[in-house]
Amino acid sequence: MQIIGVHTPEFEHEKIRSNIEAKVKKFKLHHPIMIDNDFSYWKRLNNRYWPSYYLFDQKGQLVYSHIGETHKGDNKAVALENKVKQLILSK
Repeated sequence: MQIIGVHTPEFEHEKIRSNIEAKVKKFKLHHPIMIDNDFSYWKRLNNRYWPSYYLFDQKGQLVYSHIGETHKGDNKAVALENKVKQLILSK
């Protein structure tokens, strides 16, 4: 299983690589993050909202999506975490 973040900026300052790197460090992220400054991936997913979460299985099929913020321990975050665990176990 591989987690890949896709960063599509909402604001101009979010397009700057050093700003993105600072946030990655602040939040102690260790997975690869694709920078989607031209919105190509965003458009391909027909996305319209920040933040959005998409989980794909090993075949590349979309198996779960969530739109909106989550916070550690809330119901939305727990549901997302459970879906990730399901994907890991179905390996």
